[in-house]
Amino acid sequence: MSEIHQTEEEIRQHEEELDHFKMTQFNLNGKVAIITGGNTGLGQGYAVAMAEAGADIFIPTFGRAEWDNTRRLIEKRGQKVAFMEVNLTELGSAEKVVKEALKQMGHIDILVNNAGMIRRNPLLESKDKDWDQVIAINLSAVYHLSLEVSKVFAQQKSGKIINIGSMLSFQGGKYIPSYTASKHGVAGLTKAFASEMGPYNVQINAIAPGYIKTENTAPVRADKNRNDDILSRIPAGHWGEPYELMGIAVFLASDAANYINGAIIPVDGGFLVS
Repeated sequence: MSEIHQTEEEIRQHEEELDHFKMTQFNLNGKVAIITGGNTGLGQGYAVAMAEAGADIFIPTFGRAEWDNTRRLIEKRGQKVAFMEVNLTELGSAEKVVKEALKQMGHIDILVNNAGMIRRNPLLESKDKDWDQVIAINLSAVYHLSLEVSKVFAQQKSGKIINIGSMLSFQGGKYIPSYTASKHGVAGLTKAFASEMGPYNVQINAIAPGYIKTENTAPVRADKNRNDDILSRIPAGHWGEPYELMGIAVFLASDAANYINGAIIPVDGGFLVS
């Protein structure tokens, strides 16, 4: 096999291309992130992780649970945090969130659509109100807030939206038809927004958490048969810890992910490939 020899000009161009990569692309210094429901659970984890990376945080939340604790965790990292009590399913709430975030923080660079809920019932026992509530917060609120933030991002020609999907963005699941439908919808919205907002230098991606140790999954983990069945399909051999989702969130929010758009990224210990 013959060797390929580069010219000095080709070598120089290659070196210049490599010089574009800097580790600073991974930090979020000077950025502002809106994180819905960022005061508790995984949302709080995303908020603290992005603060650790240098971002200031704006948290729209239904209720005031854990505000003081979340404030302490973020300010401990030297970052600013502000809260807004709001029902994201109410008409006009998305516009109010964007207006308040701009007022308090000055600008917006990142949106994490984290707020959500789940209702568990066998399909034949499903209730209309459960369907309506889950779709309203898990899907409709994601659409409306993403749209309002996208208007800001289109003007400034930059921005990141990170949606939170699920293994149920890919599968049917059991006992959670409304949640499954909403998370399939989140995957679709992610792709639809990415295809239209890409020309504005805006990237929209989704994280699909696998089976993570959270309050929502406590009933599944307590069911020995379900727990054993799930564990048998996870090559990593264990349920995920919340902190194992934080790296991908910071990455997708950073400039290092500028060429990733419309992706639904599983963080599942290999569950989907087993």
